[in-house]
Amino acid sequence: MAKALLGHIGGFDPRVLAEMRRLQQRVQDLETQLLRVQAENDALAAAARHGDSVLDSIDVSKAEPALT
Repeated sequence: MAKALLGHIGGFDPRVLAEMRRLQQRVQDLETQLLRVQAENDALAAAARHGDSVLDSIDVSKAEPALT
């Protein structure tokens, strides 16, 4: 079975090796991008939990009524 998968006669096909290298590079690029996006998401989530919102600075007891 392995001989059939790898090519019984003549060894590896250079086109297959080139495609395999290209796909391995693509996987590595996607893993790098995933780590970057996860880090960005973690930073945004931490900022959202921190609560530096403009709405938090409003004192509701002294707020003026909305104009009608």
